[in-house]
Amino acid sequence: MRNDKIHKDLLEDFKEAQYGTHLTSNMKLNSVKVLGKCRKAFVIGDELLGKIKGHDIELYLDLERAYPPMVKQPTYPDIQGTRKEAEKHLDECLEMVIRTKIGENDILEVTTPILIAWNDGKSRLCGDFIAQKNFTKAYRYPIPRISHELENSSKAKFINNMDFMKGFHQN
Repeated sequence: MRNDKIHKDLLEDFKEAQYGTHLTSNMKLNSVKVLGKCRKAFVIGDELLGKIKGHDIELYLDLERAYPPMVKQPTYPDIQGTRKEAEKHLDECLEMVIRTKIGENDILEVTTPILIAWNDGKSRLCGDFIAQKNFTKAYRYPIPRISHELENSSKAKFINNMDFMKGFHQN
């Protein structure tokens, strides 16, 4: 009986949640169960999961219009096998609706894709954003440094690794 109430509460918490289209109903249910099991890591008091007040963040990237429609950079030499690997990553992005196909009349803001290969045979596709940095507006209030966030959270009762795991690479 107790599990039914917990399950019902979890479904209520997630009634407005949006899931990736590639997740099966069983995968969605399992993710809700895991979040419910670890509820104290994501919730303060009786708040809904993911609705912790004071932890909201909005991130915008403003580009000056001087940014050219296409960054003209020479392509990197094609090493044998990298083209197939890059196409595999691009297909995965299409499936997850991270990337969509661009029509002929769409305005493009393009950067050169780079395939990062690791020694264990895995790889990652990312963009070469060095040229884009020249056209990105600097913010008056930059993203807080991880060291400042750790100092600010010194009085916190609970900290989970998700709070800092997704921090930006900072030099």
